[in-house]
This record gives sequence, C-alpha cells and structure tokens, in this order.
Amino acid sequence: MKIPFKIFPVYLFVLLIASCGNADDDVSFDINHQELGLGQEPDNCLGFEDNELLLSIQDQFTTLPGKVSILFRVSDVLGNPISGLEANQFTIYEQGRNDDCFNTISSSESLARISPNSQVFSNNTLLILDLSNSVLENSLEELKSASTSFINNVMPSPETDSFKMGIYWFDGEDELHLLNDLTSSSAELVTAISGITTDISNDPSTDLYGAVIKATGKAEELIQANNQQSVIGAASVVIFTDGTDQASRYTEQAALKAVTDADRNISFFTIGLGAEIDTEVLTDIGRTASVFAGNKEELEATFTQISQRVSEQANSFYLFEYCTPKRDGSGDNNLVIQLTHSGLQGAVQTKFSATGFTGGCE
Repeated sequence: MKIPFKIFPVYLFVLLIASCGNADDDVSFDINHQELGLGQEPDNCLGFEDNELLLSIQDQFTTLPGKVSILFRVSDVLGNPISGLEANQFTIYEQGRNDDCFNTISSSESLARISPNSQVFSNNTLLILDLSNSVLENSLEELKSASTSFINNVMPSPETDSFKMGIYWFDGEDELHLLNDLTSSSAELVTAISGITTDISNDPSTDLYGAVIKATGKAEELIQANNQQSVIGAASVVIFTDGTDQASRYTEQAALKAVTDADRNISFFTIGLGAEIDTEVLTDIGRTASVFAGNKEELEATFTQISQRVSEQANSFYLFEYCTPKRDGSGDNNLVIQLTHSGLQGAVQTKFSATGFTGGCE
C-alpha cells in the first residue's frame, strides 16, 4: 500500500551553464541554484554546518508496514550533479512528538538502501541532429561516430525502463524528422545512427530555430505524460548543429522563448561544430551546457563532454528507502537525511506520517 505524504509541486533543477572556445577549454558548469526541492534546512538543534552538498527532494511516500521512501537529486552547491552514491554514505535522523531533538536511526538496523527508482522516476533524452547539406557532405562519418559514443556513454547498462532515448533530425524542412523513437535499447539507437546516409535529406537548408521549438514541445509532452502516470519526469534535449538558422521559418526570439518558458524539468544542451556557428545563440539555447568543436576531428570529444553531463544528471536521482521505528499516527514525524561524500556534507529535512505502521518492513 502506497501512502502519499502530501501533494507538492515538483521542482527539478535547470542549470544555466555556458561555454565557448574549442574542444580543449569549451565547457563551464559553474552555477549555484541553492534549492532543496520539497525539503528544508535541517533543524538547528543538530548543529550541522552549512550545506556543501544539496539534497533536493523530488517526491516522498510511505509504504506499509513501515517503509519510508524519498526520491531526491544530489548536487554540489555549484549545481554539478553527484552520481554513484551508496546507502552507507547517508545518515538518518528522526524526531517524534516526544523528542527534543533528533535521534540517529541505524542504517543497518533500518535496512537503509538505494533502490531502483523506475517506479517513481523517468528520464528521457532527445538527441537532435542537424543533417543539413553541410553536415552530410563534410562531417557525416564523424557525426555518426560521435553520436554512437554519446549513446554508449549515456544509456545505462543493463537497460532500464526509467531511462530512454529518442533520436530526431532536421534540415531545411518545417519538420522534426524521427530517426528512432524512444527506447531503452542502445543497440537499437546505434543501428539507427549507422543507417544514416547522405541522401536522407531533401532540403539543404537549416531550420535550427524550428528544431529547437519542436524538440521543446516533444520534451514537454513527455513530462506531461509522466505526470499523468504519477511519475516524476525529467528530459534532456541535446541539439547538434554546424551552422546558423538559414530557413528563417521561425525567429531567434521564438526559439529562445520556447527554451526559457520550458518546464523546469527539461535540461537543454547544445553542441556546435565549425566556424559558421553562432556561439552566443547556441549558449542561450543550451541553457544547461554548451560545447563547441573547432573542427570535425574534435566532434567526438565534445559529444563525450555532453554525454558525461547528461549521464551524471540522470544518475544523480536517488530513491532512498529505510524502515522506520515510528508507530505514531497522530501527527507528522520529522526526518533529516544527511550525506557525506568526498569530505563534504549536506542534509535536508522533511516530514512523514506513521499512520498504520507496524513491525516488519519489506
């Protein structure tokens, strides 16, 4: 039986991170967004120092007979996602109505664990490729190799239904063409990339702004579909281009407005190639991160930089679960989760109800 704590708006992080230059020095991820999501700062009675790590609570629920589940995202205070954490790095503190401050709950006795989060979280990546004439004639093989590396770096192994990727492409037409629909299979995505040929496009122009607007719309639809299924959704839009908008179907202002007004659960990344790109525009579109390759030989390195960021963001969401000793259903109990990692610490406080709780916990 799953008992919601409360219904809260969900706030996922959207970072504004820009870079310029070539593949050697073209990435910067320094942004401080200082958010704890649905949580709050821990009570002063615990005597914790200021947070050096941020635990942003995205969702929380309890399950009979006595399990507490918290979905949160971990980052440092610069906004960099923290992945690869284990349950023994977290300490649990509880405060009931008879407690002056918080009591430490043994992680081993409470069976604390990091659980698969597919039941409450879905992450989708949309890879958007510029297949206009300049790419097809000059850098298609390098783009295919870089895209394959991106897929292999981002897609988890083994496969999981909570993480999927879809691939689209654009040229000069007023359409965002589907290359491969959302899937959790990296092999399927790699096959789709390898099948791209130089005759795939019928319009040599570049409808960059249209691609941004349409990709944002598709990401919004994915977020809404997840919400309807009571699943927290995050999406990453990764756009590659080797030039500027030439089709003039849509304005720069319209494309930037689509990004600015997009759901906060959507991250935007841009990858630019060559001397004809507008780095300022791509930086504005890629509000989470932008990287630029000076030539096609640097393309795979820039895709790898972005793939690391996309993967880290997706893997920085944790479903932390433990069995609480609380049995009191007459009011809320306070809960603090503290994390220590690489000499840094962070903590977040929330509440839960122990209504109906008994001994035993799955």
